[in-house]
Amino acid sequence: MPNQPENDEWLKIWDARIAGLTPILGNPAKTVFHATIPFQLGGSADVLPFPDYVSGATYVTAELTGEDVGQKQTSLGNYELMVCTRQNMPEAADLISRLARYTCEAKLEPGETMDLGTFFNDSTIRALLFANPRDEPVHFEFFGKQHGLLLCIGITAEELKFGRSQGTGKLLALLKQHGVFPYTIPNRSSVVNQNSSILSNLRRFFS
Repeated sequence: MPNQPENDEWLKIWDARIAGLTPILGNPAKTVFHATIPFQLGGSADVLPFPDYVSGATYVTAELTGEDVGQKQTSLGNYELMVCTRQNMPEAADLISRLARYTCEAKLEPGETMDLGTFFNDSTIRALLFANPRDEPVHFEFFGKQHGLLLCIGITAEELKFGRSQGTGKLLALLKQHGVFPYTIPNRSSVVNQNSSILSNLRRFFS
């Protein structure tokens, strides 16, 4: 049950939101990652795990749609944040829970990047790439309105540099080619470095 005041209208929105997300993401887990300070009071967002969307874990914010929460609309309209991981990873849920508040201050669009620093305390992931979870924008609907899903993918410093110089579309293609998309995977090698090694080997082979 959501960590919110027992408000019939709020619970009606919560249930309708889940009903809208379920056809896309599968059934949510019974566990809810609760924010210490409720989103409506200026805190972070509650997050729901959806264990059946992909192998591993998928975490999705569950408070940014369905009512005027102050989120800045983008090309997706109002939207929820999501992140996919290879295994259970509560810190990924914490990331999008905190990032939810930022969506009330700035517009986040597919194809954009954001510096992340050492949030995951790992050796490689240093930024986020925002993307559609599928080839085309994904929308879900409840109470007669459409809302979007914005996927957050952890990327390395080399990938961030590549995306900003060569375009995030090319970076996204590399992440898919190397089987990283849609996951955030701490301590992984950069796909840019892998791609450069392949090109170097081909040049040596044909020289």
